[in-house]
Amino acid sequence: MLDLILMPFLGVLVILAMHAYLGLHVIVRGVIFVDLAFAQIAALGATAALLMGWDAGTGVSLLFSLGFTLLGAFLFSITRMENSRVPQEAIIGIIFVVASAAVILLAGLLAEGAEHVKETLTGSLIWIDMPTILKMAGVYAVIGLFHWVFRRHIHAISFDPDAEPHLVLWDFLFYATFGVVITFSVAVAGVLVVFSTLVIPGVIAFLYTHRFLSALLLAWGAGTLAIVAGLGISFWKDLSTGPVLVCSFGGVLLLAALLRPLLRPGGPPTENAPASG
Repeated sequence: MLDLILMPFLGVLVILAMHAYLGLHVIVRGVIFVDLAFAQIAALGATAALLMGWDAGTGVSLLFSLGFTLLGAFLFSITRMENSRVPQEAIIGIIFVVASAAVILLAGLLAEGAEHVKETLTGSLIWIDMPTILKMAGVYAVIGLFHWVFRRHIHAISFDPDAEPHLVLWDFLFYATFGVVITFSVAVAGVLVVFSTLVIPGVIAFLYTHRFLSALLLAWGAGTLAIVAGLGISFWKDLSTGPVLVCSFGGVLLLAALLRPLLRPGGPPTENAPASG
């Protein structure tokens, strides 16, 4: 059984490594559902490519998804209105709903439409191979390096946006790199696992610390625990990998919340939280 688990474990671990970091920014910004919106936008691009005769997983399909997510990044970067009565989360929700409806409509024109919609939700982690893992890891490493080199700008737009003079530009670059990550991960893991690996580890981490680096380490640790438990149960009971992983992440969150009063954590995250532990 271990040889069957190894590839899915490495694949979702690579996804967690990048998602946990991005998830901390998402939580601080208060745009919790932006990854769901991006995931549906990427799925819409892949569905459009499928409708035009290009198989899912091909280079052309990936380019369609990337093109759609870059458009989404542009929309998200220009709809950040700090003093508006309309919160950006409302705009994100609207984009998510419209993209979801469009996926369903386009999938209805395909013979295998129902199966395609199901796969966009649950993914195909069980079939992931080493070349796919290495490709994802390479892309994420480049994006991680970009975020490290320009970390002052990236942290400013999340923790202290008034201090960043080129807010729209850096917002676009943040969302563009975010969209690239989601495009690659949703094709493998599906919308549900993508959301879980992005948001739940960050929520667990911020239950215990307000320091960014400490939160990142906690998010990685909690996410790894959820992955090990979820994959183990999935293969042991022969259950669908994606849904079991999501439930496992939820279980780890519940456990962390129950243990919190016993471990006397620090306060909640703040805008002025340090960028490093």
